[in-house]
Amino acid sequence: MVIKNKSKIYIIDTSAILSGIPINFNDTLMVTTSSIEMELKPGGRDYRTFQFLREKGLSLLSPSKKSKEKVNSISIKTGDIDRLSNVDIDVLALALDINLNDQKKAIILSDDYSMQNVADTLNITFENIGQPKITKRFKWGCRCLGCRKKFNENIKICPICGTATRNIISNREDIKKRK
Repeated sequence: MVIKNKSKIYIIDTSAILSGIPINFNDTLMVTTSSIEMELKPGGRDYRTFQFLREKGLSLLSPSKKSKEKVNSISIKTGDIDRLSNVDIDVLALALDINLNDQKKAIILSDDYSMQNVADTLNITFENIGQPKITKRFKWGCRCLGCRKKFNENIKICPICGTATRNIISNREDIKKRK
């Protein structure tokens, strides 16, 4: 993967397109995954915005299988796997690929908190568009609504009593303290 000589490389997520907030291309290279079109309705306002961004220089790239596997593995550990779409996983994996293979650092543009959570865990830089950034990194688990047993993994039905479970935050870490 060869990246043109620009000062910043932004990888845009679907939420960046859906926000409707203008994206500045000055001295930046904008990329996204080829799978992003799956989350946009053809002919709609957001699809037209996407087409406009492509005309302005948005490049479409595909992530490596190895990076996608790493993102899947980390998102299972954080408990975000069920909150991420295939496109989200591709965007995170593409950032890993760019950070590993190029001299520049990729920055993900996204308001998706689960993406930000996984990106922070993978030490990928991210910026928000319209919503505030996350300030804590979460690890998700679940709790049985019947017997109240806590589980680190995301399960739908309690294996002990058979009652439905609910997602809970099992651990949180202040991002600012880590850096």
